[in-house]
Formats: sequence, structure tokens, C-alpha cells
Amino acid sequence: MLTHLRISEPHPGLLAFYDGRVAGHRFADTPNWVDDGALSLGIASYALIAGAQAIVYDSHVSVPHGRFIRQALADRGVTDIRVVLSHWHLDHVAGTEAFADCPVIANARTLAHLTARQAAIEAGTDHGLPAIKPLILPDLVFEGCMTLDLGGERVELIEANIHSDDATVLWLPERRILLAGDTVEDCVTYVGAPEDFDIHLSDLARLEALGAEWVLPNHGAAEVIAAGGYGPGILAATADYIRHLQADDPRPMADIIAPWLKDRSLRYFEPYEAVHSQNRARVQALRQG
Repeated sequence: MLTHLRISEPHPGLLAFYDGRVAGHRFADTPNWVDDGALSLGIASYALIAGAQAIVYDSHVSVPHGRFIRQALADRGVTDIRVVLSHWHLDHVAGTEAFADCPVIANARTLAHLTARQAAIEAGTDHGLPAIKPLILPDLVFEGCMTLDLGGERVELIEANIHSDDATVLWLPERRILLAGDTVEDCVTYVGAPEDFDIHLSDLARLEALGAEWVLPNHGAAEVIAAGGYGPGILAATADYIRHLQADDPRPMADIIAPWLKDRSLRYFEPYEAVHSQNRARVQALRQG
């Protein structure tokens, strides 16, 4: 299961645990959310380390993945772990059982989503198999924003409505690094609620205003993440793409994002064609009522 899980260190004390984007490799032979929603697009969870302390940002796609992260941290002398969930989607919370004895932090909307769906997630009927049982719920909840201290470094948790209405991003103001969860992806965002586009754009502008120099999404190219992450252009590119969806732009995805491919804010990745098609179908369904 963990054959292709690899570790990089995009910045000192910031580890990325990346799996997916491996041709021919699947988690399971039958349709499942691990392959179809995560590994096919590539997915990273992150850990910030300061001495014996760590903040884990998402617990990855399975309990074995979560255990791998925990062991990697233990090998580096970490004994004190806090987990922050970027949002409620299964590929970000599935490994939390590996951290069941650690504080698990999320915003109030994430807790509400997970609580409402707990029985279905544990039964494998929410987004299908594999089931996540037991589903570990957050035990420390915030609204709006929350500040953590990690070895003297300020880590800000900021709530947003982009991709999902319960997003939490991590902002490291001293280093100008934004851990963005699924608020941005390379190469286009996955849209669940096109009726919230205006909110998405407002919150993207709020994140742009932070002045990040590095943006680390959960879904992106492994080599870009390992090299430090994306520039702030990925935020502007996401907003531009949403505006094209609002306008029901009929052009292929590659044409819509062409300027951002040219300036290297984004990298073209063919599996996102299906994401784009799904996004357009959702927009058109909303227009038709």
C-alpha cells in the first residue's frame, strides 16, 4: 500500500508526505475514493517540526499512511504531535486513527460535516469504500482563526470557503509559507458548490492578501512541492479559472489556463480534464435550476 509514499522537505522543518501520480498503480482494483479522488491526482500531507513538537496537516488517505507519518516523525525525535484537518473530505481525514491519542484540531464546520456523516463514513456508504472505521473526530474546534505556537514560530489557522465550505489553511507569516489544503490545486480547483463562487473569489483574494511567497497545496506535482512549492500565482490562477466557469467558458481546460501554464504558475496534468468536465457540468446544472 505504501510503495509509492515518499517524503520530501520543501523547507527546513517542513515535511511533505506525497503519494500518487504513479502510472499503472492503484490502491484497489475496484472503483474507490482513494484512487479516484486522491492518488490519481497526487496528494500530500504535511508536518511542521520544531524539536520534539510537530503539527501534522492532514492525516492522509489511510491509517497505514498516518502510521507512516507518525513513525517518520518519531524517527526525528518528535514526541508531541497536534493534528490539523484542512477540511472534512475523506482523503484528508482517513489516517487520523494513527493520531487518536493526539489533539485533533479543525474548524467548527469540519466537525459538523464529519459528525453528520460519521455513520455513513464508517459504513463505507458516504463516498463508497473503503470505510473509515473508527472515524476520529476533532476534539479542539475553532471558528474564524486560531494561532498555534510551534517552537516559537507563529502558525495561523485560517478558515475559508474555497473547494469546500470548511477549509482551514495554515499560514506561516514569518516565512511567508501558505499550506493551502485543497483551496488551490494544480492544475484546477475541484468545485463542489458553484453557487458559492462569489465567496470563493472573496476568500481567494483574502488569501492572496497575506502575501505568500510559497504555496503548498495538498494536490499538486510532487517535484514542485519538493522544490519548495508554488508561487502566489496559483492563487490568482484559481480565481481566474473560477471566473471562466462563472462565464460558462466552453473552451478546453488547457486553453482556459494557458496563460498560467505559460508563466509556470500551473503545470498541465491530464487527469484534471475530468475534474474540469465535472466542474462545467455542475455549473450548467446550477444555471438550469
